Amino acid sequence: MHMIRVTVAGASGYAGGELLRFLAGHPMIEIGAVSAASKVGQRVGDVHPQLLSLAGRVLEPTTAAVLGEADLVFLALPHGESAAIASELPADTRIVDLGADHRLVDPEQWAAYYGGLPHAGSWTYGLPELPGSRERIAASLRVANPGCYATAVTLAIAPLAAAALIETTDLVVVAASGTTGAGRTPTDSLLASEVMGSMSAYKVGGVHQHIPEIEQSIAQVSGQRTSLSFTTLLAPMPRGIISTSTAAVRHGTTRKDLIDCLAEAYAGERFVRLLAPGNWPRTSSVSGTNAALLQIEFDEHSGRAVVVSAIDNLGKGAAGQAIQNANLMLGLEEAMGLPTDGGAT
Repeated sequence: MHMIRVTVAGASGYAGGELLRFLAGHPMIEIGAVSAASKVGQRVGDVHPQLLSLAGRVLEPTTAAVLGEADLVFLALPHGESAAIASELPADTRIVDLGADHRLVDPEQWAAYYGGLPHAGSWTYGLPELPGSRERIAASLRVANPGCYATAVTLAIAPLAAAALIETTDLVVVAASGTTGAGRTPTDSLLASEVMGSMSAYKVGGVHQHIPEIEQSIAQVSGQRTSLSFTTLLAPMPRGIISTSTAAVRHGTTRKDLIDCLAEAYAGERFVRLLAPGNWPRTSSVSGTNAALLQIEFDEHSGRAVVVSAIDNLGKGAAGQAIQNANLMLGLEEAMGLPTDGGAT
């Protein structure tokens, strides 16, 4: 049986570590070089003590020479760093970029939300559950993995928008993420003494970088202009996202229409599930998995659809989805190596 060789850039980060955890259990993948920046020379076990099977591996420099000897390369790098290394890799190398560098089509949106960094162009957007995405991903050498918040919100809203059941110019989302969503760079706001027993808002007022990404996806599936009000919260937990997405419903839309729409959109999906009536998503239910849980209700008082979604920001929001995309690109079974069942709560 031919094993597929992959390399991982940014293996010292939280998403990089989760990639290694999933890949270590993948039956068709062999892990090649793993690279880092400031932690070059350290052992994987010193950075990710939970990765016992990879503990003795040494983190190498992030260069094209180190990463290029592979069937597929995962780039789990900070925003703005993927494009340079990707441009140096062989043209026929498959790449999944977990950063933001290649998600946005519009250069002006990129400049507005990513601090004037050069726009590197857009790659195939890697959210397999969107209509037509699987075929595009499977045919692509370069795939842009969606952002974590963008995944949670787009899965919740896209089917309703595509079916013209909601007003896409009146989307309001409030979402909370665990601390790993902010990355591994130490800051005062992420100290345990600041986070424990407290929740706080951040990037309020239309400035969060996932806004144009979400609007781009919703506009593409609906063919309509899209406007999103997005407020994010930091929750006192290490991982997970729970988002509440609301939208004004179009005249004549019923509660049954909304429920049926999501049920039909995700019927047969391995990783996205609409819960039974009365059950609501929990972050604990998806921790450590590539699953996304949804629930929908019709708020008749305000005339709005309300969709709650839960994902693991390191799973379906990053590493899990990256492997889901890689499986499609490599012609493997899409769910290979990816768990759907969470741990005990």
